[in-house]
Amino acid sequence: MAAARDDLGAPVELAWRPRRVVSLVPSLTEVLAREVRDALAGVTDYCSHPEDLDLPRIGGSKYPKVAEVLAVEPDLVVANSEENRPEEVAALRESGVPVWVTEAPATVPAALRSIRRLLAEAFGRPEPEWLAEAERLWNREPPPVTATAIVPVWRKPWVVVGRETFAGDVLRRLGVANAYADHAERYPRPKLDELQGLLRDGVADLVVLPDEPYEFTADDGPEAFPGAESVLVNGRFLTWYGPSLLDAHAELSAALNR
Repeated sequence: MAAARDDLGAPVELAWRPRRVVSLVPSLTEVLAREVRDALAGVTDYCSHPEDLDLPRIGGSKYPKVAEVLAVEPDLVVANSEENRPEEVAALRESGVPVWVTEAPATVPAALRSIRRLLAEAFGRPEPEWLAEAERLWNREPPPVTATAIVPVWRKPWVVVGRETFAGDVLRRLGVANAYADHAERYPRPKLDELQGLLRDGVADLVVLPDEPYEFTADDGPEAFPGAESVLVNGRFLTWYGPSLLDAHAELSAALNR
């Protein structure tokens, strides 16, 4: 096969269609399990879908165990520019393993384009029906903005969704603006009193609390924003891109009452 290029433009030398693939990205694990399940040979500790995955676990997304990845003898590793560190990607490539790095998508359409390229160029797969349906679903005209939200993804310290993020675009397409959409950073770390001040001053009027990567719950999160409307949402629906996007639109719309 001729060398393909990943989302970052790096060449990916594949002698044949991959037959043993390690995924370092939970959302892409769900894609690969659906489209090329027989080729999936190893996943991270955080790859939770599909729930019946019974494959070698090679550590976390941010810190995969390179030796355990190599022990699986993959002919391709799938990674992401935001979820995985360049050090591990470089170590795998230096060991002779091709690595396809996807770019962290800033929008739903960008995420779907990235998946389409990966499936077509690395695996020779046609566009899946679920991808075309997700594209139609999420490319609808967004409703009018009815709320401006703070979207924490971690606490101790507080980390929120900032500019040009997939989660921010998902909410925008459901009529919810992001209070930090114009911040210089993709994931700012504001102090709690700053977040509370935005709510107090009416700059924001909603707090959206996903259950991953930090597991916010009814008893862990809303109490930090007394008097503000807080909504708990499924983090997978907010941040994963893949087949879950088909259910995410309806589920998040219902949770946000939009």
